[in-house]
Amino acid sequence: MNKFPSIDMGGALRLTRQGRLKEAVALLRGKGSPAGPLRPPEPPAPPPAGEASGLAFLPEVLREALGHIGKATPPPVPAGSRFEERVYANAAGSRKYKLFIPSFYDGAPLPLVVMLHGCTQSPDDFAAGTGMNQLAEARNFFVAYPAQARSANISKCWNWFNTANQQHGQGEAALIAGITQEIMRDFAVRPGHVYVAGLSAGGAAAAIMGAAYPELYAAIGVHSGLACGAANDMGSAMTAMRQGGAMPAPSAPGRLVPTIVFHGDRDATVNIANADQVIAQSRAGVPLRREVIEGSTPDGMRYTRRMESDERGRPVLEEWILHGAGHAWSGGNPAGSFTDKRGPDASAEMIRFFWGVSASPRR
Repeated sequence: MNKFPSIDMGGALRLTRQGRLKEAVALLRGKGSPAGPLRPPEPPAPPPAGEASGLAFLPEVLREALGHIGKATPPPVPAGSRFEERVYANAAGSRKYKLFIPSFYDGAPLPLVVMLHGCTQSPDDFAAGTGMNQLAEARNFFVAYPAQARSANISKCWNWFNTANQQHGQGEAALIAGITQEIMRDFAVRPGHVYVAGLSAGGAAAAIMGAAYPELYAAIGVHSGLACGAANDMGSAMTAMRQGGAMPAPSAPGRLVPTIVFHGDRDATVNIANADQVIAQSRAGVPLRREVIEGSTPDGMRYTRRMESDERGRPVLEEWILHGAGHAWSGGNPAGSFTDKRGPDASAEMIRFFWGVSASPRR
């Protein structure tokens, strides 16, 4: 991404829209020619809705088209469980979403985890890659997967860098909150046990939800994402992704948002500096005690795990730095895109953290 300023991104985007994906890849790699199909240039005009915002993650779109990401095979559904597609609408628009209902659901209240996919992904792809449905069946909780519309963003990214989507009651934040509240209305959801997590652009959106709706979500999980307010337009988004954004202030100073973060230190899409910024924003200036653990998985993934607890010893923040990992869900299933099966298992660790937060209420 450090070479983007010298690349004909507009030409690559036009080729992508025309389905000429190998040519677009060649252009991004500096092998394309401005002659031929890209000349004469198209008359200057505003891009269709969402396309300018899609530029932030255009490489993911191209890798999807070449078969490396964006897998659409529906994940397996355990016997007796359901994986339903639903639609939610409010004044901000409408979005489809999928809801996993475990086979043991009998009307008694269960926790709810809202999962926000990354660019080019879908609910099916994200469910397959994270294995969250299988975990939900084993641990008995609901999982919701809001789906970003291509009409809102050509790359199906959540538009985390638009100020209109970073506020309570507005834009995509209002849609995600509305989906959460609809599920809480239609099903028995355990009070105080609602969480939101995401990957990449979805991780940035999860950070927004924690900042904008702290009364709704008990904790958040941010994998390879950015802090709420790290960017407010396309230019600042590119800067934040490359080197970290200007440190945004906490939405409510002194009100900590329990947060677990995963980030690879070889992530070439979202700089690892953003992991510390997510934690700093969630900390909200509250003094905490830190413990650091170094470890590795059986498959050789080394990690540094930083845990922060309040004055009573209750864990409130947790940051996993994955040494040698790129832009991928840690411990994920290769049946989905953007996964690194070497672990540690981000899905299982997030659920452990979420359950622990709710077992030690802070508000």
